[in-house]
Amino acid sequence: MPMNEQPPWGQKKRPSSPEDFLAALIRKIRESFTNQQKPTGQGDDEGKPPTEGPGMFAGMGKVVMIIAAVFLFQVIYSSFYTIQPGEVGVMLRFGQYSRTTDPGLHFKIPFIEQLYKVNVEAVRKEEFGFRTRTPGKTSNFNRSGFDMEALMLTGDKNVIEVAWIVQYIVSDPVKYLFKVRNVSQAVRDASEMVTRRIVGNMDFDYVLSNREILAADAKKELQGELDNLECGVKIGTLQLQDINPPEKVKPAFNEVNIADQDMKRLVNEAEETYNRVIPKARGSAKQTVEEARGYAIERTNRAIGETNRFNAILKEYQGAQEVTRQRMYLEAMQEILPHVEQVYVMDKSNQAVIPFLDLTGKRQKQSSPTPQ
Repeated sequence: MPMNEQPPWGQKKRPSSPEDFLAALIRKIRESFTNQQKPTGQGDDEGKPPTEGPGMFAGMGKVVMIIAAVFLFQVIYSSFYTIQPGEVGVMLRFGQYSRTTDPGLHFKIPFIEQLYKVNVEAVRKEEFGFRTRTPGKTSNFNRSGFDMEALMLTGDKNVIEVAWIVQYIVSDPVKYLFKVRNVSQAVRDASEMVTRRIVGNMDFDYVLSNREILAADAKKELQGELDNLECGVKIGTLQLQDINPPEKVKPAFNEVNIADQDMKRLVNEAEETYNRVIPKARGSAKQTVEEARGYAIERTNRAIGETNRFNAILKEYQGAQEVTRQRMYLEAMQEILPHVEQVYVMDKSNQAVIPFLDLTGKRQKQSSPTPQ
């Protein structure tokens, strides 16, 4: 027989479960009250009553000791508790808030203090218009049966389906536990109220094209509503998942979108042509006006200069007529002759042309031989 095994006659039968232990304890108590010691010299006749002895009190003492040990163990066990990371403990004393404990091992007064554990790092979420079947990288969503949650009316009396999600964490454990009976339902009701009010104040096209702005406004208003209710939660994300028209009106909506896109395309083309032609025409008109102003100023200044020059010459001519006339003739010839290429001298008595005088020197250049 191996050394680590005991013979069957040396083993004690112990209860294998708490139920067995409790049954054995009840059996011991019953036996202590029914097993009475009989007097010496007497048999087990049924007609003679048994005589009580010290064995009864010894059995009762054992039972009391066992009960006291179990009670003491329960008191010691319930006096200590552990808060896991990410949780906080809210302690009540006689039903009134006493303190909040951080993660770790702590002590509490048994039967007087009551503990509530709250996870303050877990991200809780509420979904509207859909439900997540299998979360993960490729999440699977179920949208059937949740149409009434997503169905809304816009400011221009159009029907639209908006599916969104709200994620939040516990910011105040005491308010989360005792201020509102059902915080998740309060978050759902407040979120529906805020989102429907915001969408109902906007036009259909604005809701379709500005979901980020609407989500930010809804998050801010929802946080304010929950703070007024003292839910003790903080909104982390409010995201509009899908914004679509109902299935029955999608064909008409697509036609309207196509017409709207064509209209916008034509408007953009017209604006492009306008931006290309009108500024050019305005620039040309402005250029013409500026050139006219410059020409007017130039002619005016030239006329004024010529007038002043004529007056100056007239003054000199009045002082010395011959000299001034000769000087004016020379200045005129000096200005004209550099542009003259050929000069013809005509005599009144002769009918033929007299050979001309070459003043430019071109004839000499043409007649001179080319150097070898």
